[in-house]
Amino acid sequence: MTIPLQTAPVYTDIQALNKLKYASDENSPETLRLVAEQFEAIFLQMMLKSAHGESNEDDLFNDQQTEFYQDWHDKQLAINLAAGQGIGIADMLVKQLQMSGASEQKTEKAESNKQSFSVDHIIRQAPAAVMPLSAQEVSAPVVSLPAVSLPTASMNTPQEFVQQLWSHAKAASEKLGVAPEVILAQAALETGWGKKVNQHASGESSYNLFNIKADGRWQGESVSVGTLEFREGVAVRETAKFRAYASYEESFADFVNFIKTSPRYQPALAVADDARSFTRELSAAGYATDPEYANKIMRIATGEPLQKALELIKI
Repeated sequence: MTIPLQTAPVYTDIQALNKLKYASDENSPETLRLVAEQFEAIFLQMMLKSAHGESNEDDLFNDQQTEFYQDWHDKQLAINLAAGQGIGIADMLVKQLQMSGASEQKTEKAESNKQSFSVDHIIRQAPAAVMPLSAQEVSAPVVSLPAVSLPTASMNTPQEFVQQLWSHAKAASEKLGVAPEVILAQAALETGWGKKVNQHASGESSYNLFNIKADGRWQGESVSVGTLEFREGVAVRETAKFRAYASYEESFADFVNFIKTSPRYQPALAVADDARSFTRELSAAGYATDPEYANKIMRIATGEPLQKALELIKI
């Protein structure tokens, strides 16, 4: 049985993914093509997300509802583009994997070859198939794009954000005396629930969840990012250097060290057991220039998205 390809794939169509999973055992070239288009769609989604992230980062009119529908639109647009002519990635992937499959058929047993075009096989082969191709090898028009790296785990929803970072927040909470919900709320505010973490020019994440700047005390790596600062009540665009880490765990550890070793944050630590007082003192000490910084943290900490996420992971 061959699963017919959708003429108008829909981002929210979960059944289509299930059909693709069941069709993956049939060595169908159509299935291989569809999976390759899914990989191209993922790449296009990351391109669009990166473009929106840079242009909307300091948009005063940007909010969670706008981000939600923009994200939905981008994902559907990426799927439609990949299902059409695309930008050539799916074609390259199909060609490479077909060549790989043909080579395996000459050297492996027939039973092993049954899995040549399975989804698992494609996932294993995809990085090796795509990465060696240079721009000169692409027949389609080539556009110069920044490198993009996949995150260690997706954080597309508050629940995913909490699931991935809760253990680190608890560890930081024990050292600072601040409720872990407040620490997570601050990270959520700084990064848009993990979707706007600063990146290197290569596209790799800086893992900086608290947007700690790289001042003269910092000896590690850094990234330069455009920011929106409030100077005497006026929003001003600036460029600043921010610290970069190798993992989210390092980000939390440095946040703890940054707060504990800075004299100006000692008043905040003195009232760490009171979330509202802590955030007010943190803001008063100049952690951020936004006059509503403390209130925004508390709205997230007590808001429905975070509270529901905490309930869902059964903390």
